[in-house]
Amino acid sequence: MATVITSIGLKGMEGYRVQVEVQLIPGVEGVSIVGLPDASVKESKDRVMAALYANDCQVPDKKIIINLSPAEQKKNSPIFDLAMAIGVMKEAGEIRYPIPDNAAFLGVLSLDGSVKPVDGMLPAIVAAKKENIQILYLPPMDDFPLQSIEGIEFRFAETLQEVIESFSGQLTTFSTALPSSIEPTEDITLTYDRDFQHVLGHKQAKRALEISAAGGHNVLMTGPPGCGKSLLAETFSSILPPLKQESRFDVMSIYQLAGMSKENFHTPPFRDPHHSASAVSLIGGGANPKPGEVSLAHRGVLFLDEMAEFPKRTLDMLRQPMETGVVTISRAASTVTYPAQFLMLGAMNPCPCGYLGSRHFYCTCTAKQITAYSNRVSGPIQDRMDILLRLEAISLDRESAETNETSQTIRERVITARERQYKRFGSEVTNAIVANEMLLACTTLNEEQEKMMQQWTSKYNWSTRVQMKILRLARTISDLSGEEAITNEAIWEAVTMRRGQPGKTKKGMVR
Repeated sequence: MATVITSIGLKGMEGYRVQVEVQLIPGVEGVSIVGLPDASVKESKDRVMAALYANDCQVPDKKIIINLSPAEQKKNSPIFDLAMAIGVMKEAGEIRYPIPDNAAFLGVLSLDGSVKPVDGMLPAIVAAKKENIQILYLPPMDDFPLQSIEGIEFRFAETLQEVIESFSGQLTTFSTALPSSIEPTEDITLTYDRDFQHVLGHKQAKRALEISAAGGHNVLMTGPPGCGKSLLAETFSSILPPLKQESRFDVMSIYQLAGMSKENFHTPPFRDPHHSASAVSLIGGGANPKPGEVSLAHRGVLFLDEMAEFPKRTLDMLRQPMETGVVTISRAASTVTYPAQFLMLGAMNPCPCGYLGSRHFYCTCTAKQITAYSNRVSGPIQDRMDILLRLEAISLDRESAETNETSQTIRERVITARERQYKRFGSEVTNAIVANEMLLACTTLNEEQEKMMQQWTSKYNWSTRVQMKILRLARTISDLSGEEAITNEAIWEAVTMRRGQPGKTKKGMVR
């Protein structure tokens, strides 16, 4: 009868229970791994056998069959090493004590028998919780808030020998306590490299970014070179609220799965890929699909500087994740889905030379060049931007004498507005992403406001999506003002921000 050990497999961010079945049969000595293993899993047999040799495990001269069930699911991580080693030792009679019921084993083995973490450990741990695993054996991991996962006992082991000793109750070096580096922390002090206090002028832009942060609205900034688009975008993170626990877990899981580090997981991610970035690096993919920039920006900001310089085909790939909050990557081997709920910040020049509409420089572009440049950002992408912001160069001598609000002051208003939204919708969703049905159920316009919206819609030929975005903007503006109902002023300000960048050509025609 085969020995069955439980582990966890990953398909993108989704985890599932894997039964590692081990059996010794008569035949030529060797190890065979079946169950659709990829190269990293096939190589496990050499790591496992070397680790067993280092622990003086006497394996009979028989053929070892290791089956990874479910057999129809492709396995693509060395996370099963520890479970394989325990299964082989149990089947060979080297482990005489019973293995705990409903326990799972995660970790890759070194040749000396030490247990190491792999990419994707945190999503696997979350999946183990969903699979009702009661005991989880894993290597020590720092900087992960495992104390927040209740209902599961973590047993940290640095070596294979420690795991074996735990079965007999010999807890000499074995630890069931959390590492000190992941003990709960109460007061988190957030620091930022930039502050809106040091950004001169741009009062209208700061107001628009405050509304964007409060409701999670996308912003497209247009203006001549050097007017402050990039500076405002880089300072934007300083007014975003810190991540709540659930969002922090999502972000940590994505970065851990991608094998990347982040300085502080309490602050929302800020990703700013160069315009030469490929579609795969932006959306995600590869032979074994990995998260792209849109997923690394989950619960945070994706900033596309020089947006019109990105390949049009690459930009159009953003349409689905901007609308649904997820990105699905299909390959011949597998199809995976990653979360991609981000706030989009875009910045671009109004024309190829950059000085269309400038008060100080003359634009040398023809109307055809301006139209072609604008069309690099397709209509569907522009339609998905909530705020169209036109920036101008500022006068330093005039603006430097004024006192600017600090990012902390703005952030406090943003946090208050977000809390109103969370309370209204009953979950951690903002006005920008809440379902239309729920938004309309919680938001009503009076007869005068409906008539105003109809007139503007008829005048500017707004699509249904744009009308909903204006309603969402007005709801956020009212939340910032502490109003229960949407005010006329909020609707007017929302309309102004939506048509704030008319995009006129030299002939004065709206394009």
